Amino acid sequence: MKNENFLKANNARHMWHPMVHPADSLKNEPKIITGGKGVRITDVDGSETIDAVGGLWNVNLGYSADVIKDAITQQLQQLPYYSTFRGTSNDAVIELSYMLREFFEPDGLSRAFFTSGGSDSVEIALRLARQYHKIRGETGRTKYFSIKKGYHGTHTGGASVNGNANFRTQYEPLMPGCFHIPAPYTYRNQFNETDPAKLTQMCLAAFEEEIAFQGASTIAAFIMEPVLGAGGVIVPHESFMPGIRAICDKHGILLIADEVITGYGRTGSWSGSRHWGVKPDFSCTAKAITNGYFPFGAVMISDKVVEVFENDETGKAAIGSGYTYSGHPVGAAAAIACLKETERLKVNENAAARGDEMMAGLVELGKKHDVIGDVRGGEGLMNALELVSDAKTKTPLDAATIAKIHETIYANGVMVRVSGPNLILSPPLVLTSDDVQQILKALDAGFSAA
Repeated sequence: MKNENFLKANNARHMWHPMVHPADSLKNEPKIITGGKGVRITDVDGSETIDAVGGLWNVNLGYSADVIKDAITQQLQQLPYYSTFRGTSNDAVIELSYMLREFFEPDGLSRAFFTSGGSDSVEIALRLARQYHKIRGETGRTKYFSIKKGYHGTHTGGASVNGNANFRTQYEPLMPGCFHIPAPYTYRNQFNETDPAKLTQMCLAAFEEEIAFQGASTIAAFIMEPVLGAGGVIVPHESFMPGIRAICDKHGILLIADEVITGYGRTGSWSGSRHWGVKPDFSCTAKAITNGYFPFGAVMISDKVVEVFENDETGKAAIGSGYTYSGHPVGAAAAIACLKETERLKVNENAAARGDEMMAGLVELGKKHDVIGDVRGGEGLMNALELVSDAKTKTPLDAATIAKIHETIYANGVMVRVSGPNLILSPPLVLTSDDVQQILKALDAGFSAA
């Protein structure tokens, strides 16, 4: 490996980083991670920290899941690649599809369409939703609805249904026919409503009003995260997703659950949809499906949709979407091993228990530090702290102070993620109680430094 001086000098000189201004990467030296073990990572200077970001919401089992590494190695030796396009398949992906059908059976999902990641999965679900209606003769159903503050990846379709301007404005015009309803975000919302149940009813009413205006016969699908992740860990009231499901059923609209973050135990349930007692028509998954060790994803498809596609006699159900790496045998082997280990360790139960400890500690920090305007989470291991300079006006904290907080937290042995005025926590689901306390202690030090 090149020495640390070479790595630091060349990081942003020959590559652009995602989600940041290229000049910022040149000006501000990034954390260069060179190792990982358990829930901890090591940087180029030898500093070890708890990775409270979990890679990017995806390293649920930490960095020492040898069963997945061994499965990847074995599959590379046996069959490093073959496509699943028409007429060919591979043994690993067939086994995985069987396992996923069993895993998602309580969600009413029985078929998988494999992708290379979350953005791919969203794109496929959007396409299949339109195709579903065309097969049924409702060719006018082309529009999509989603939630403001929601995040659905970076492809043109995903960016079009994204509810955050940061991922949209520089790439507009995007795909037409995409509309957004208010987010169930009690800390900031257009209704100035702080009661989660009441806010939910207002958001649902806004959805109904927009359906009436657009015409139900023009709408293909509603896409949502069961818990809004990148938008700041916005946890809806328990009635929100069931309410969306009921409205969709009433008007013949398909429901796409974006479970790229919430799938495989993150919320304390095996899926975010199951957490709220909802059965979606499509479920987009990726990230933790291989613990981040291989780029891979899967769209899970409901029995209702399956019946329409598989019983079609017109030829309209022929699928014209796919990726070179759909059903990649190495990714499939990694996913098989990951799914077995995920279930063996019962990480959903640990996520729920450690999540309760984390939330309790964060609430206490919120009482102690005025800079913490809002504490969010409480459903498994996903939390956000929204930082403000004035609690009454909810004025977002300035970037320089947030950067100081972030650096102090890192110096105290914890990596967290900054997203606007939010500090986001999405640690591995194998976190221990001692790890939780170390994270809380480092956060306390960071806020004290502010």
